[in-house]
Amino acid sequence: MGARVRDEAKAVMIWLVGEWRWPGACLFAACMMFLVTPVWLDVAGAAVTLILLQLPLYMVHEFEEHLGDRFRKYINQNVAHCEALTPAATFWINAVGVWGLELVAIYLAVFVDLRVGLVAFYLPLVNALTHIREAVVRREYNPGLWTSLVLFLPISGWGLYLVSVQSGATWIDQLLGAGAAVAVHVAIIVYIVARVRHLRATSSAA
Repeated sequence: MGARVRDEAKAVMIWLVGEWRWPGACLFAACMMFLVTPVWLDVAGAAVTLILLQLPLYMVHEFEEHLGDRFRKYINQNVAHCEALTPAATFWINAVGVWGLELVAIYLAVFVDLRVGLVAFYLPLVNALTHIREAVVRREYNPGLWTSLVLFLPISGWGLYLVSVQSGATWIDQLLGAGAAVAVHVAIIVYIVARVRHLRATSSAA
């Protein structure tokens, strides 16, 4: 029985890693969450609703980013020039660094302090800046750019302003929220750099 459970759990994880970016998955989940937005707005108010919306907004962004596995391929081909991002790494980065952090921000904002929800806005805003910088430097489109411009900048920016005003957030609160978002992106960059170095060292040794 135990071996069967382990095998089934392994099969589920293989499916998740390989299929989470399936073209309709993120978009379908996001649309279902958008449909209950009026309920959130009536029960929780505009500030909390905007914090909650950052998760489905990110899912729409991920639909643009990962359709056809193109973001991972873009990074590997144009930035790292090697298999720096694996399918498993891409899954865990999004599962923990995006969905996980957004969920933590939502719960803490609702049950602890609204100011903690600032990180829910800073995460997409910092992400948008990385896409915009990449587009400016390379003078080309990169997967995720359009939703960064159309969704993240206006909606996340508005949410950041509204929650900052309603919660009475100080500059320290802003720094903590922005710092957490920057830390996630730095961790991803560090992982990619370390992976590239490892692959090059392994290639040289061979």
